[in-house]
Amino acid sequence: MHKSPPFHNAANEKLAAGLAKVGLVQRHHAWAASGQRGLTPTQSQILALLESRHRDGLPISMLAAESAVSQPTVSDAVAALERKGLAARSRSEADGRVVLVRLTAAGRRTAVQAAQWPDFLLRAIDSLDADERAAFLRGLVKMIHSLQEDGQIPVSRMCPSCDYFRPHAHADREHPHHCAFVDAPIGDTDLRIDCRDHKAAEANERPRLWQLFVGGRPPGPDVPRPALPKS
Repeated sequence: MHKSPPFHNAANEKLAAGLAKVGLVQRHHAWAASGQRGLTPTQSQILALLESRHRDGLPISMLAAESAVSQPTVSDAVAALERKGLAARSRSEADGRVVLVRLTAAGRRTAVQAAQWPDFLLRAIDSLDADERAAFLRGLVKMIHSLQEDGQIPVSRMCPSCDYFRPHAHADREHPHHCAFVDAPIGDTDLRIDCRDHKAAEANERPRLWQLFVGGRPPGPDVPRPALPKS
């Protein structure tokens, strides 16, 4: 008899249905908000991406990769943003062969507005208590990691893949991790999904960091935890 894969169970399908409903509402509001600004959601996404992560600009190919859309789609969106005076293309100072897309002053102001999360979504999240928010955020980090491993979404600059992250470095239940960038303990509610200050850990170090994060221990019995920075 044919058996469904283990991830096809009632609980998983209910969670998937719930996430789909949240996504549906988010897409509806994204179209409405973008329309009010005279932009498409893709144009808004490009503006927010350039403002939050790459103020020096990005080539079309990298914009497409980080937006998870095709290069022709991004090229069309950038052309529209240029016509609106929100973006401009220029040669890279480091390599004159590379053309970068940068925000104009007007584009930066619009990008700040585009990057703001809608009140309806923040109110829904606020209905969760502190423990629920911590568990939810930790669960989202694990889901995003799985989607990245499957090649479904671009790589996100999350804490568990960061060279500054020290998972389970403290005995404190509420703040078990340590961020070496700010040199302070952090908890699950402090985890970043897309951090400006992210410094990617070495490729051979990332699996160990991830196993420490999800299991509280390294994959091998003789691998020590990452050392805390010296004061």
